[in-house]
Amino acid sequence: MAPSTTSSTASPLSRILLSLPKPSSAQPSRCAKAAPSTDSGAGASKKSLVLTRREAAATALSTVLSRVLPAVAAETDVASAECSLETTPSGLAFCDRVVGAGAEAVKGQLIKAHYRGMLEDGTVFDSSYGRGRPLTIMVGVGEVIKGWDLCIAGGEGIPPMRVGGKRSLKLPPELAYGEKGAGCRGWEPTSCVIPPNSTLLFDVEYVGRASS
Repeated sequence: MAPSTTSSTASPLSRILLSLPKPSSAQPSRCAKAAPSTDSGAGASKKSLVLTRREAAATALSTVLSRVLPAVAAETDVASAECSLETTPSGLAFCDRVVGAGAEAVKGQLIKAHYRGMLEDGTVFDSSYGRGRPLTIMVGVGEVIKGWDLCIAGGEGIPPMRVGGKRSLKLPPELAYGEKGAGCRGWEPTSCVIPPNSTLLFDVEYVGRASS
């Protein structure tokens, strides 16, 4: 879910808590016909039709896997390396799994980033990798939670990310969704996707500048 908010304590989860990827709508063509056959009889026609449907189903499955597997591999790659977190005076802890070689992120710039967000117990509450597309945000201007602005655009002793960089974060509640939490559907804290006063973990990959 894209951490979107205008303050460090609350935000609609329109960017962060997006629904899971929808199943592929690809279906075997209703117009698929049996391949011409020199065999006579209904049995040969039915056999050809079954093969045609199987081929169509295999094609649809191949299309789905070609989209899903690269996203799964990318997410696994982000979480594969270990690094020691460095805690800043603001309470944000970070480490660079990969230091990018491209241009630095600039405050006020429209950028694209992949991410995976987790609670401290490891529960994944949102992931752009699962959707197969990065998040587009304007960084450093309060469009997202403060911890994200510091992570990407830099500040308070944190260097800005470079294109191609991968960074892990540990955000205290005051740099995330604070005492209100996020994704709440009622008054009970247990109804929230992100409970009140939650420390959040993020893996962030800076893809690069987005076209306006």
